[in-house]
Amino acid sequence: MKEYCGVVGIYGNKNASRLAYLALYALQHRGEESAGIASFNGKKVLLHKGMGLVSDVFKESDLKKLKGHLAIGHVRYSTTGSSTVKNVQPLLINHKKGYIAVAHNGNLTNSVELRNELEDAGSILQTTMDSELIVHFLVKDHKNNYREKITPIASRLEGAYSFVIAINDAIYAIRDPHGFRPLCIGKLDGAYIVASETCALDMTQAKYIRDVEPGETVIIDKSGLTSVKSPAIKKHAFCIFENIYFARPDSNIFTKSVYLTRKNLGRALAREHPVDADMIMPIPDSGTYAAMGYAEESKLPLEMGFVRNHYIGRTFIQPSQLVRDFKVKVKLNPVVDVLKGKRIVIVEDSIVRGTTSRLRVKALRQAGATRIHMRVSCPPLISPCFYGIDFPTKKELIASNHSIEEIGQFIGVDSLKYLSLDGMLSSMMLPKNEFCTACFTGDYPTQVCKPPSKKALEKTRCTGLK
Repeated sequence: MKEYCGVVGIYGNKNASRLAYLALYALQHRGEESAGIASFNGKKVLLHKGMGLVSDVFKESDLKKLKGHLAIGHVRYSTTGSSTVKNVQPLLINHKKGYIAVAHNGNLTNSVELRNELEDAGSILQTTMDSELIVHFLVKDHKNNYREKITPIASRLEGAYSFVIAINDAIYAIRDPHGFRPLCIGKLDGAYIVASETCALDMTQAKYIRDVEPGETVIIDKSGLTSVKSPAIKKHAFCIFENIYFARPDSNIFTKSVYLTRKNLGRALAREHPVDADMIMPIPDSGTYAAMGYAEESKLPLEMGFVRNHYIGRTFIQPSQLVRDFKVKVKLNPVVDVLKGKRIVIVEDSIVRGTTSRLRVKALRQAGATRIHMRVSCPPLISPCFYGIDFPTKKELIASNHSIEEIGQFIGVDSLKYLSLDGMLSSMMLPKNEFCTACFTGDYPTQVCKPPSKKALEKTRCTGLK
């Protein structure tokens, strides 16, 4: 599973598609493979989407065609479907009851079961994405009251989902009962905006109102905003990796500042694992704010030992290992005059496969650093994520089958230390039991697999809270 996406919905502005375009620009870090916008002008629905960055997919002539007061948009990184044009979102269907356009962030853990049910009943699915399943359930019966059937349909979905769905002249923003993926609501004059992160609201100059609550469906139409809440009460399982890596630091995620949370992580890391060194340096950009916290707590100077080429995208969310390796080499360049002869502490947000860190440490050695200590602002990643992050198998997670000492030797550092689970959770500014930490513990908040064999139990625990 390789997924991370950004979604946006606009209702009540004559330039809805342009606002969606700006919002997608702000959410570009959540997916660099494809982008799309669907708009509705009161009579017909219009769609433009394609492979590439937002700036590559949309030209001025494209935006001029996307007229209407309603628009939804999507940026995508490979989900449960492959990287092909037919899987680019929003998904759009026209049928006798109107149209449905779907933008999805998340991963459904019961998608195989639902797909088999639909195909057995005669449905013909056009994509390999779990996002398409909700479309078929919406048009399956002959009633036209989507307000009544959205909640029962959503209750059949398991796993992580933040949907923005346009149906005729309304937007439905739906968040799963565990709240894995963020989804917020803003207002600009009389228009409503829903988006994956608050940085998208800032880009459109919308004022943040609140988050879509876990298990809530928010309906936005000409009557305004109404809310339908699921009767099922679930334990919250906010994705903690949003705060560690994915979200932009200028966003508020799960109502809390990402910037301040990452500084908290760095402070906790410095208290747990101090080191005698000359300077602290981050791995830009996601490690920068934890490094600031580490430097403040340790009273050591913060230096920018790497300069980033900002024309290169993220390495972690590239689907090909070959592409990742190339981008590591051209993304960051060491500053020799800062590093030569120095004992340095690198602050990294996480270590997934270890290959990226190894190349960076090698570059620092070549630049003249005499001692290199690495501090990581989260615990070791030992288990795959089934809710929409690129941790596909245990064998690709270096910490799942290597000790911390072995990882340090592979990377080439003089010492390697990770933040503890309690230290990480204590930095979140929310109760500790609000978060999903399955990638660090192997304890999943939902059922994610068939009853495991003894051999499978040795690899991961499939607990399942329903």
